[in-house]
Amino acid sequence: MLNVKPGWKNWHLLTEKGRQIWAFKPDSSDINDHLQNADKITDEEIARFAEDFQFDKSGNPNSGDKVFRNTVINSNFREFDGKIPQSENPEAQKVIDALIKGINYYAYLQTEDGNWPGDYGGPLFLLPGLLIAAYISETPFPRAHQEMMKIYLLNHQNQDAGWGMHIEGESTMFGTVMQYVSLRILGVDNNHEQLVKARTWIKTNGGATGIPSWGKFYLSIMNLYDWQGFNSLFPEMWLFPKWLPVHPWRYWCHSRMVYLPMAYCYAQRIKAPENDLILSLRQEIYNEDFATIDWPKQRNAVCEKDCYTVPSPVLKWMNFFTNAYEKIPCGWLRKRAIAFILKYLNAEDEQTHYINIGPVNKAINSICIWHAFGKDSEQFKKHTARWYDYLWVAEDGMKMNGYNGSQLWDTAFATRAMLESECGKLFPKTIAKSYEFIEFSQIKSEHSTHAEFFRHPMIGSWPFSTAENGWPVADCTAEGLSATLAIHYSGLVHPAIDDIRIKKAVDVILSYQNADGGWATYELTRAPKWLEKLNPSEVFADIMIDYSWTECTAACVISLVEFQEAYPDYKNSEIRNAISSGIHFIIKQQKPDGSWYGGWAVCFTYATWFGVEAISKAKGKGFYGDHVLSASINKACTFLVNKQKTDGGWGETFESCSKLVYTEAETSQSVNTAWALLTLMAADFGDKSIIESGINVLLSRQTDIGDWPQENISGVFNYNCMITYANYRNIFPIWALNRYSSRYV
Repeated sequence: MLNVKPGWKNWHLLTEKGRQIWAFKPDSSDINDHLQNADKITDEEIARFAEDFQFDKSGNPNSGDKVFRNTVINSNFREFDGKIPQSENPEAQKVIDALIKGINYYAYLQTEDGNWPGDYGGPLFLLPGLLIAAYISETPFPRAHQEMMKIYLLNHQNQDAGWGMHIEGESTMFGTVMQYVSLRILGVDNNHEQLVKARTWIKTNGGATGIPSWGKFYLSIMNLYDWQGFNSLFPEMWLFPKWLPVHPWRYWCHSRMVYLPMAYCYAQRIKAPENDLILSLRQEIYNEDFATIDWPKQRNAVCEKDCYTVPSPVLKWMNFFTNAYEKIPCGWLRKRAIAFILKYLNAEDEQTHYINIGPVNKAINSICIWHAFGKDSEQFKKHTARWYDYLWVAEDGMKMNGYNGSQLWDTAFATRAMLESECGKLFPKTIAKSYEFIEFSQIKSEHSTHAEFFRHPMIGSWPFSTAENGWPVADCTAEGLSATLAIHYSGLVHPAIDDIRIKKAVDVILSYQNADGGWATYELTRAPKWLEKLNPSEVFADIMIDYSWTECTAACVISLVEFQEAYPDYKNSEIRNAISSGIHFIIKQQKPDGSWYGGWAVCFTYATWFGVEAISKAKGKGFYGDHVLSASINKACTFLVNKQKTDGGWGETFESCSKLVYTEAETSQSVNTAWALLTLMAADFGDKSIIESGINVLLSRQTDIGDWPQENISGVFNYNCMITYANYRNIFPIWALNRYSSRYV
């Protein structure tokens, strides 16, 4: 039915309660046996990989997730054999048929434990960090994995021979040097044609001395850069009094959990021993002789192609003092700082079952634990076992995901999309399985060390990926709650999530609301915005604190409105005040042209959908002045209508995120089109022809089997790095068609 190349058939996705592991020719479905045959790969199979995982990124650098999808569909797919609702209107029937076909296809991709796996790759600096951890700890990946990683890295080289921050990005020093070093670690010869060209790119653009600070860190670990050329991370900062506004506990948790292990590595000056590879690489990536480089002068050297944020004068002054301190650090204080950091690292590992909050700190934590306890320690073995939770196989090779998956997030969205109309009830087994996963994923207990290590209380919350990951998120909790309420309302399952647990979810959501009325991601905003002046990253913006976002706020508002409709007597006044404050925040975030900026997907169509969805839910219920809400909705609709393309669809590129200005794609994108349609329908937009034109785009893009093609990348974080959400191409067209079906058919 669908093309499944011979080399793809050797890779199987093993799943268990949301955990996802790709195994090479596994002997069983036991997730713990996934490495059994990975080193037994033959030269013939490697040659087959090279042929079957050829990927031309020039047409579209985004993979279609075909290894997983095509294999699943080919193995057990059947067309929907239930009773399809009938309409006397042929045009309406086309929508119904497409909707049923779309849900039916997507249902087959659901795992037995109820979630939807998918490619969550895109950033190109993730896999190199993991490979460096494997290299320095002398814990190489199996041969099958290494070959697939080589293929992925080589497949995503740009036409100018460099690599970007992400798969759609223009070449940068960070991207190019990190991929180059990774390929050399994987055994690719420096005379390989693609590496020769990449080396030319590096040297033409000034050499690796201009790599941004995160790259300087990784190269220092590899002994390819001198720690003297790295601005001090001042490990003693972790011993500051908590009341100081610069204490790291106030940072956004992703930054906190990255700079924590970085500080350990810096304090210990961890570096790989010199060998032939290291000595050769020092010649390959620099324009100068390595031994003669003036390292302190390179601390702030950054290639112009990498500069997204400019270091502030405040940061420069802080670096001046902390770098001076490094000349005569206080020995006993440094030891205390290292001891605290290591204790914190151990807590993060235990709290997350060694998954960690994300891929960057996963790799660096592994290095720290290897250094502190040794390669044969139980702690390090638990780390390496979880490396594989981050790896994903698609037709472009093996990549490192931006998390251990987006399981809960995608499952909650998919469930809500299917239950938008009565059509979702035609798939009771699918809804029942998704409910089982949502129920299992709700966090039911607290970490014993959560207060000691600055964690937000989390009982009743939901995570982005799995319960094992153990990091609750405000809008994931909101989406988990909304999906739960939708399933309960459908009557398709016997409720396993009782009223107590639902109310605990509401309590957590309320606890996340910031003083500005908005909601951030993992925690409350803990510091003023001026702390952003200490952002040392150069390649990301707004990483220092956890900001309130339109999307997060809207998700929380929507779930609270839905909850109050079902439970009007629980904390009525408190919830109404929270909703009103949230709506006020959303209104303030709206731009003069009627749009909202999206911080977590591409981009204005995404956040505008969230904004209008929340405002429409609140309208007419006394939470806010209806005339203000109506004016806001009308402005948003005007914005979207003005952005509609001639074919009836909408399309943005990732540059909308990085440039903060709506940047139109050459062609309509199914995902952007679906977001725009959901917005207009939530707003009860009067001109149905505008909506019909967009619906026709979704109908025309759907494949015969019910899928939609993978188009432009659709996710983003910190303005400047894009990430793949493979499931969005199904979830949101289904949602838009389902809403259209419920309102117009």
